[in-house]
Amino acid sequence: MRNFHVSALWDKEAQVFYSESDIIGLHVEAKTIDEFKEVMMALAPELIMENHLSIDDLSKKPIVDLIPSIFFQSPNSDHVPA
Repeated sequence: MRNFHVSALWDKEAQVFYSESDIIGLHVEAKTIDEFKEVMMALAPELIMENHLSIDDLSKKPIVDLIPSIFFQSPNSDHVPA
């Protein structure tokens, strides 16, 4: 099983949440955490398919081994704007 991690971090100066992730190509910036999650979930599965799976994976591995898990870490409440 493939596990990926995405963290939302708050940039106080820019006033946006931004991502740290091990998903190649995933770069999210959003004004709200809800918008961040929406964009992340729209982009992450596609980027995993494009950047983390090969033709060989798709043709030789069981489907259960190809389904990714995305672990999302919200920012600490001390770092979220009021």
